[in-house]
Amino acid sequence: MIFLKTEDEIELMRAANQLVSKTHVELARHIKPGITTSQLDKIAEEFIRDHGALPTFKGFPNPYGSPFPASICASVNDEVVHGIPNDRPLCDGDIVSIDCGVLLHGFNGDSCYTFCVGNVDENVKHLLKTTKESLYKGIETALAGKRIGDIGYAVQSYCEHEGFGVVREFVGHGIGKEMHEEPSVPNYGRRGNGVQIKNGMCLAIEPMITMGSPKIGMMPDRWTIKTLDGKPAAHFEHTIAVHHGKADILSSFEEIEQIEGNLY
Repeated sequence: MIFLKTEDEIELMRAANQLVSKTHVELARHIKPGITTSQLDKIAEEFIRDHGALPTFKGFPNPYGSPFPASICASVNDEVVHGIPNDRPLCDGDIVSIDCGVLLHGFNGDSCYTFCVGNVDENVKHLLKTTKESLYKGIETALAGKRIGDIGYAVQSYCEHEGFGVVREFVGHGIGKEMHEEPSVPNYGRRGNGVQIKNGMCLAIEPMITMGSPKIGMMPDRWTIKTLDGKPAAHFEHTIAVHHGKADILSSFEEIEQIEGNLY
């Protein structure tokens, strides 16, 4: 069932997503060679709880094993999604995708950003640039009356034109009182296909794009997903509300980009 949100509920969704964005900004200030993703996780959890919210990823159930043990997913280099924070220091040239979710006043926020750690290879920067741009291509297509397949087509066609792979097994989703609601929002598709987009829909759109093959595998921890060819992957995500016929972006990258500077 798809739950359409009221004007008031969209504003509560905005508050939750703005807190996710502020958490990313706090993390951006600390991301540099030498820091560990476990340290970043601690920073994120304290920041979220200090602002009266709950980190929704912590304890999130896993059909294959133990609940997720941390407040953020931190996926480094060839890790696509669901990386568990650990004590390995980040190195110059790494990239790290940080996915974060909060529950605030009964509604969820969800956003992901792939950060550069120090000096990153130009080809990898191009992957990040393309992935982020594809997110906005998808968002531009999220218009009332269009179809979910239109979003996926916009992401897929843009990324594949640049020579990158589009992960099929993990997709975006509806979001609201639950972190994952209907409908699913794939990053691939055909124009005019799928669920019709309506005012009041809240969607998490999240391209997961690979430098090489889109084939992936699960690590023994039953959470971390990696590319099979060992090449880097990027992941960017915004939560949107379809509002007055078009997409209203509830999360934000603006302050993160101010801290990062003009990297790509």
